[in-house]
This record gives sequence, structure tokens and C-alpha cells, in this order.
Amino acid sequence: MLENITQAFHYFASWQNILAIGGGMLIGIIDGAIPGMTGTMAVAVALPFTFYMDPITGILMLVGIYKGAIYGGSISAILINTPGTPAASCTLLDGYPLARMGKAGKALKMALYASVTADFISNLALILFAGIIASLALQFGPPEFFTLICFSLTIIAGVSGDSLLRGLTAGCMGLLAATVGLDLVYGTSRFSFSNPDLMAGFSFIPVLIGLFALPEIINMAAVGIKEQTVISNKDSSTLTLKEYLASFKSIIRGSIFGVIMGAIPGIGGAPTAFLSYSEAKRTSKHPEEFGKGSLEGVAASEAGNNGCCGATMIPLLSLGVPGDVITAVILGCFMIHNLTPGPLLFQQNINTVYAIFMGIMLSSFFMFVLGHYSIKFFSKVADIPKQLLFPIVLVLVFYGAYAVNNSMFDVLIMVCMGFLGFFMMKVGLPAAPFLVAFILGPMFEDNLRRSLLLSKGSVEIFVRSPICWFFLALTALTVFLMIRRNFQRSEK
Repeated sequence: MLENITQAFHYFASWQNILAIGGGMLIGIIDGAIPGMTGTMAVAVALPFTFYMDPITGILMLVGIYKGAIYGGSISAILINTPGTPAASCTLLDGYPLARMGKAGKALKMALYASVTADFISNLALILFAGIIASLALQFGPPEFFTLICFSLTIIAGVSGDSLLRGLTAGCMGLLAATVGLDLVYGTSRFSFSNPDLMAGFSFIPVLIGLFALPEIINMAAVGIKEQTVISNKDSSTLTLKEYLASFKSIIRGSIFGVIMGAIPGIGGAPTAFLSYSEAKRTSKHPEEFGKGSLEGVAASEAGNNGCCGATMIPLLSLGVPGDVITAVILGCFMIHNLTPGPLLFQQNINTVYAIFMGIMLSSFFMFVLGHYSIKFFSKVADIPKQLLFPIVLVLVFYGAYAVNNSMFDVLIMVCMGFLGFFMMKVGLPAAPFLVAFILGPMFEDNLRRSLLLSKGSVEIFVRSPICWFFLALTALTVFLMIRRNFQRSEK
């Protein structure tokens, strides 16, 4: 064991590996801060550059880009109300209101510290509990996934603002939007109106950008700018240790959610961020501050999505199954260098695995250092007058929507979603439940129908295992607590 660790350190301790993890982290942060430039896109673009690199160097560079992009998405979410990555779509709920109150620096630092803490915990989980969590994830079939998603959909009520009914209405709209495209089981067309561009459904990035970024710009054009909102305020931009510790419980809980959900293939950072956010709001001493500028909300969201990063490597390394889309691209890097993830990887290339673990642990340090200095640079965006900032944002969102598939149809979808988001803003329908339901809708339908096909229509399959019972009980408990909270609020 000690000999393997010593040999792995010899493999890792080179300037090329240090530069790869640090350079990858910087590229990822910049990429994540640009709306539309997702982490998947950045890792996919960087993959060909790893062909002639040492396997450890290439893998660490891609891991650095992955982690940097997930954190970087919070920067644009906080400053311009446009998440750079889907995983940061929950961060804007409190990040942007904090920025409007002149606390952008405080919000950015809380996002950084929560991200670094969660990333470190996730890395430890990858190293210490890979086998245990991967074996648990292996027990998930369609019924278990369905009950898990049912529980996740109860998050809609948790982020629905002051009205449970409005939140559920927005959630139903999101589920309806998720049904557009080809049927997941039979391949028949639904709501496509014979338009080939709708066969694949709505792309996530145009929907995300249109729903959160364009309404602000449309509203500015409709009512005009009454006053310049000063976002960077030196007197209130310093995050104190007391404020960090006040959110520490939510950060740890979000990190644990991230580890568990990240180890389950296909869940991803966005649903986990909303789950962490919902639990933080439910258990907070000041739940009324959530959605209006809560540091704890920012911390919970960033802990949830960054906690997934290391955990998504657990099924990849232990089982050879990618935890999400980005780790699927990283899997390609393993295969290019004749490394086959799975149990044999630990038997035949244990020194390489340990060297990768060392680089992954170092990535948390680079995230802290590079994130700390990038805040000073990116926070200057907030000093730009809105008359200049909003046109720049408009160009970025159009570019971001187009760059996903190089399709003008995606731009049209983004514009339509922008006007829908503006309408929802005016009538008081929250956008977050729409987004949660849109993300989880395809997984919800797919696992429901696969379960019923396996059981030939019998619903007993949904109570076949302790995992199903566990998530059904959590769902029932969550619904009961939120209905009770809604009645108490109505009485007051």
C-alpha cells in the first residue's frame, strides 16, 4: 500500500501535472462564467488536446476544467442573473438579489467558500467511500429512480415562493415543456407540429438563458432604468467568518447531498442544488429571506452542485459508468489512453488511480486561489452602468443560445422563453419550479414507463425495495410539512 502511494506520488509530482490541473481550473472558471459555454462544451473541446499528453496529465486537465466550470457558473448567476452553467441555475435565486443590494462581493465569496468546502468533501468521499457508494448506486433500477425523482419534484413546492399553488402551476408548465419531442419509449412525435427542429425537444441552455436572463432585459426595455443599481459595495463586500459559520450546516448538508446524488448516474448538479437549497430553506431560522437575498441560500446551492463533482467520478472509476455527461467525455480520455475504468482499473493501474486522486485533492486548493483572485476581476462587471451592461449581456445570451447547437432555432426558443419568463414575472409565477420540472421531467417519465413495462402495468413495483419505501416516505413527509407550512402562512 505504502509502496503504491510512493510510486503514485512519483507519477504525479511533475510540473506538467500541476500546470494541467491549475490551467484546467482557470479555463473552467472563465468558461463557466460565460453564459451558454457549459462545462460539457469546454471539456469536449479540450479532449483532443489530451491525445498526446501523459494519461494522468490529460485526465487531470479535464477534471480541472470540469470543476472550474461548475464553480464559474455562479459568477454570472450572481452578477447578471444568468447562470453560466445549468448547475448554477439555483444560485441566482439569492445571488442576484444580494448583488442588487450591493453585496455582490459577499455573495461571490460565499459561493467560492461553499464550493471549495463541498469540493473537498466530495474529493474525500471519492477516495474513501468509492466502493460503498458505487455499490449502493448499482442497486438503483427504474422504480428506485422514479421514487427518487418524485421526492426531487417536491422541491418545486420548496422553491415556489410565497404561494404553493403558483409554484405547482409553474412546475406543471415545466413538465409540459419537457414532453415536447420524440416519445422516450416508442419514438413517436409529440407536440412537434411536423417541425424537425422540435423532434429533439427544447434544448436546456436556450430555455435556461431565456427564462432567467431575457426577462430582466425585456423589463428594462419596457419600464426603463429608473436608477443605477450599485452592486459592488466595499463596505458590505467582505464575508465574515461568522457569516460563513452561520451557513456551515447547510454547506455540509449540501455537500452530503452532492456526494450521494452525484454517485447516482444521471442526476447531475442542477437537481442536487435545488434539493440542497430546499432543505436549507426548510430548516433555516429565517426561511422568509430565501429568494430575496440569503447568503445561506447561495451557500446551500453551491455546496449541492459542487459536491457532485468528485462524486460523479465514483461510478466512473469503480463501475465504468459515467456519473453525468461531463464524466462521459472524461471516460473518452481514459479509453484513448487504454485505461478501462472499473474494478480492473484498481487492480491493474492502481498507481495511476492514486496519482489521479492526488491531483483531484489538489484541485480544491487551485479552486480557492484562482477563485479568490477571479472575484476581484469579475466583480468589476458590476460597476458597468446598466445602459452598457445589458446590451453586452444581450449579445452573450444570443451567442450562448446559438453556440449550443449552432442553430438559429435555439435562439428563437430562447426569445420565446424570454417572453414567457417576462409574463411569469409580471403575474407572479416563479421561474425556478418551471426549471426544476423541465430538468426532471424526462427522467420522471422515462423511469415511470420503464417500471410499468417491467411490471406489465402493476404499480406494486414501486414498493418492491427498501429504497423505494425510503423515498416514498420522504416524499409524503415533505408534502405534509409544506402543506402545513402553507396553511400556517395563510392563517398569519
